[in-house]
Amino acid sequence: MKTKLPLFCKGDVGGLTYILANNIVNYIIVIATLSGVLGWPDEIVYGRVIPGLSMGLLASGLYYAYSAHRLAQRTGRTDVTALPSGVSTPAMFVILFGVIMPLHYALDNPELEWAAAVAACFIGGFIELLGGFIGPWLKKRIPRAALLGTVAGIGFIWMSTQGVFDLYSDPIVGLPILAVAVMGLFGGYLFPKKIPPFAVAIIGGIVYAYILGRTEIDFSGIGFYAPNPVNGFEALLSGFAIVLPYLSVIIPIEVYNFIETMDNVESANAAGDNYNVREAQFADGIATMISALFGGVVPNTVWLGHAGLKKAGACIGFSWVGGLLLGLSGVFGLFTFFSGLVPPAVAAITYLWCATIMLSQAFRACEPKHYAGVGIAMVPPIADYLYTQVTGAVGTTGVWAEPQPSGLSGYGAELTQNLLEAGVMWNGVPAVKAGSIIIGIILGTFVVAVIDRRLDKAGIVAFAAAGLSMFGLIHSALLGFYPTSPFVLAYIIMGCICLLLHTGRDKWFDSDKDFDYV
Repeated sequence: MKTKLPLFCKGDVGGLTYILANNIVNYIIVIATLSGVLGWPDEIVYGRVIPGLSMGLLASGLYYAYSAHRLAQRTGRTDVTALPSGVSTPAMFVILFGVIMPLHYALDNPELEWAAAVAACFIGGFIELLGGFIGPWLKKRIPRAALLGTVAGIGFIWMSTQGVFDLYSDPIVGLPILAVAVMGLFGGYLFPKKIPPFAVAIIGGIVYAYILGRTEIDFSGIGFYAPNPVNGFEALLSGFAIVLPYLSVIIPIEVYNFIETMDNVESANAAGDNYNVREAQFADGIATMISALFGGVVPNTVWLGHAGLKKAGACIGFSWVGGLLLGLSGVFGLFTFFSGLVPPAVAAITYLWCATIMLSQAFRACEPKHYAGVGIAMVPPIADYLYTQVTGAVGTTGVWAEPQPSGLSGYGAELTQNLLEAGVMWNGVPAVKAGSIIIGIILGTFVVAVIDRRLDKAGIVAFAAAGLSMFGLIHSALLGFYPTSPFVLAYIIMGCICLLLHTGRDKWFDSDKDFDYV
């Protein structure tokens, strides 16, 4: 007798709220950045990007419901919960601010920027797909402190700052919403009938902002936006060449993405639903590539939260219903309505919440002795932020950063000297900005190896960094061959020092076994 899972059950209500609320907020962030900050026209944002993202979410929602059904058939159980999935929030911010934002300043052409972003998304999906083959190998070799620390740095410098600044830009709306949200998110408070303050902050914040006249109900954007894979395919062809220099940003975040999928599926396995990790990584990659083919620019991933949904009694309904609703919302332009109705403060508290959780989890999920690795891995993404702010400000005068003979993208000697004399933190910023995510992983991995008293591993990390520098994956604005780069030589010297000192372990160079750096 075949096991039948209910298509929708009471527990799916909470799961559906979780999937819809978080994805809608992510959509609003994407819309606000592309339309409000970058000035992309509605035809691109609502006519291509949003329908494309929706096709990816539709595919993943339906697939993970089907995957749960197959698991129930295989195990004979009726308490199987589908894997939650949606837009990858960390990857979304990195793509928006680490890829699309620099492209905007370099190209100032929304069509080309979109084409490059579509190509970046497709490449990211392919890398996620490869994660099914190489993910376990990488996970064993990249310390969690290095990976999570780098992502926490991105969250802290981009998401936290943007969140706090947006809240204070309109304090009458922002601060009351912040107060209620924090009570639930970090204080654990609940209203009667276990209504979470975060939900009250979102819904109440929308009503509050509307009463104050900060938002509006606008149905003008609602229509039919047919997903068109032809546009996406044409964009891929023209976008690949433009986005190739940004592989040093795309590859690391997608490595993070498929390892995040691996961790979240393993969490589901621990909760009692034995899903195949490799299959989930394949599914995420394919859903992301589908999204890109229809014009989307942000990857999909398996989310955290399976254990909580399972405890609440969710089954498969939230997954397939959520996928359908998000797919239809993108096709019929409902996100134009949400974008006009939801105040920036609601997106801001989500920025702040996600970034704070990313930061907290980076420390919580690592051994205390590796905290230094987390902290150091967080620093390079700051260079990306500083570079964007400084070049954007200087660009208002008509002066833009350009490729330098070293392969970096920065200013000439005279302007660089003027910035330094004015007290601007600029020395070394262009060098660390280029490939900042990989540099964060390298520094974090190096420090963890030293803490673990494995100078041989630290030396290997340095030599790997030399190889990455030689081909322009780090410390260069463009991929190429840079054998004379000072970074190549510096990393080789660094590696040789580590291996030399490693030969003296337990002899003439040793560490105090009880040493504590704190």
